[in-house]
Amino acid sequence: MSETIEKRLSDLGVVLPVAAAPAANYVPYCTSGNLLFTAGQLPLKDGKLQATGLLGRDADTATGKEGAKYCAINILAQAKAALGDLEKIRRLVKITVFVASSPDFVEQHLVANGASDFLVAALGERGKHARSAVGTASLPLNAAVEVEAIFEIA
Repeated sequence: MSETIEKRLSDLGVVLPVAAAPAANYVPYCTSGNLLFTAGQLPLKDGKLQATGLLGRDADTATGKEGAKYCAINILAQAKAALGDLEKIRRLVKITVFVASSPDFVEQHLVANGASDFLVAALGERGKHARSAVGTASLPLNAAVEVEAIFEIA
């Protein structure tokens, strides 16, 4: 029998937080057919932002990459809230990583690796995904990174 997502998370030392409630007029996730879409997740740990400001001005690539990992952890928390069981994930289809960046910052793809690497480690083969990494002028609450995801579900 293959290793479960919960076992992988445990091996990674990750305990999923309670899924964050929406901060405005939207839902934290929704399904359409066999797809689960998450709203953008911020780099929150214990209710506090772990990466803030503009990458390339206020924070470095490593800080952004770690922030993207926290976003990915929060994505899985939303998936668990939506599905009840992470084993209902057939595969991660795509993530979009938004990186608050100074105009000369060009390492959005390296920041995005924080989310991608974590999701592949947690989901195994089911975690291999398409991705976009986008630089932006700012993000909500001065977050340095935000990540959204699309899953195929059972």
